[in-house]
Amino acid sequence: MDQAEQLRKLVKSQAVPEKPAQVARVITVTSGKGGVGKSSIAVNLAIQLKRLGKRVIVLDADFGLANVEVMLGVRPQYNLADLMFKEKTLPEIITKGPEDIGFISGGSGIQELAKLTREQVVYLTQKLVELDSMADVILIDTGAGIADNVLEFVTACSEVFLVATPEPTSITDAYALLKTLNRRAGFSRERTSIKMISNRVRNEAEGIRLYEKMSLVVDKFLNIQPEFVGMIPQDDNVSKAIMLQKPVSIAYPNSPAAKAIEMIAIKLTNGVEPAGKKGITALFSDLIRSKLKKERRKQDEEK
Repeated sequence: MDQAEQLRKLVKSQAVPEKPAQVARVITVTSGKGGVGKSSIAVNLAIQLKRLGKRVIVLDADFGLANVEVMLGVRPQYNLADLMFKEKTLPEIITKGPEDIGFISGGSGIQELAKLTREQVVYLTQKLVELDSMADVILIDTGAGIADNVLEFVTACSEVFLVATPEPTSITDAYALLKTLNRRAGFSRERTSIKMISNRVRNEAEGIRLYEKMSLVVDKFLNIQPEFVGMIPQDDNVSKAIMLQKPVSIAYPNSPAAKAIEMIAIKLTNGVEPAGKKGITALFSDLIRSKLKKERRKQDEEK
């Protein structure tokens, strides 16, 4: 029996533990293209949720870039790959950011999921159960675009925040992401709540128009009905804060952008959580299954 077959049987059986006593609310923040403020929104949303009394952890799954590290002004000593392959503990790979939010660097860990041994899969899932109990909200900052590692997270997550700006390329790329997602095996419109944030708009009216424009086309051609989370205005304080390596919510807490993100955090806190909330343990279980299927297809094609 090869390693892939062993992992498939393991995932189906005892590798994934029973549903944790507490399940974190996991939100994947993504975008159709880079440079639309996705990472900034993820970081500042974490700050605002923490101020509302939530225990928050940010998982940076944007491989090859360190945007979240730069914005938080922290440098993690370990990452998810160290948890998987070097037997580091969960507290060791969680770096404390400003205002006591937690930060986990994905490193190469996500890409290596299909290469785990039996013992590593068991160890990882046990640790993820622990992570579910350590956070009320886990924000996953993905890469931008339609790369496999982005779509895998979006497919596996039950709640997705899609960030778009009024730029034509941002709108078309956001639509392309949803179109590709809609064709992807494993994606379910019923189990995935897609919500849109209009970023860098002139005012609330423009933010709503941007959402309505996107929603009309997506609903008509993809049969997906995204919700509107809110808008964030164009604000020079955001770029100033990035230069200071601080979230705008800390550097300029009374700025228009910080206040807008605070409103989104309040809306999330007061609103009803998605019925399909499944936590980080189940999300990684789905990711492992997805990568094993991909590995199996690759092996079949090589035969």
